[in-house]
Amino acid sequence: MDKKTDKQNWYIVSVYSGQEKRVSNQIKQRTKANNLEDTITEVLVPTQNKIVVSEGKKRTVEEKFLPGYVFVKMEMNDKTWQIIRNTEGVTAFVGTEKKPTPLSAEEVKRILAFMKVEQPSYQANFAVGDAVKVLDGPFTDFVGSISEINDDKGQVTVLLSVFGRETPVFLDFLQITRL
Repeated sequence: MDKKTDKQNWYIVSVYSGQEKRVSNQIKQRTKANNLEDTITEVLVPTQNKIVVSEGKKRTVEEKFLPGYVFVKMEMNDKTWQIIRNTEGVTAFVGTEKKPTPLSAEEVKRILAFMKVEQPSYQANFAVGDAVKVLDGPFTDFVGSISEINDDKGQVTVLLSVFGRETPVFLDFLQITRL
């Protein structure tokens, strides 16, 4: 590593929730305008891809997993502190009262790894007790109620009336629709 990146650490900046992307872009613009690209090298909004199932369709959305925070890799000095701290939407650096606390290399590694998780988790628009209709499979057009939701696998357990008995059936989010 060169000497400039040896002095750099990752810091967490608290921002107004919902303003993360805008603040990130402003920090990048202010860094460039002040010729500080060597001292503020990365700005990151921690996000992860999630599969959302609604109306029988899967779509991937980018979701912030630490809303209200932006990560900045920088060399901490008076000038860089002022640039970040005076960016519109920034509320504070995370750390002790007077001094921002850098993240450890291990924490940064874990956060970056979490962002790259290839198997996104599912997010359903269903709740336990919802009345649903089966759209696909051997139980097409059956109506039942959700007894359990497994977001990690994208599946639900639906209680269907089969031969006059309530029977639990495991179905994919795409196989059902809410009534």
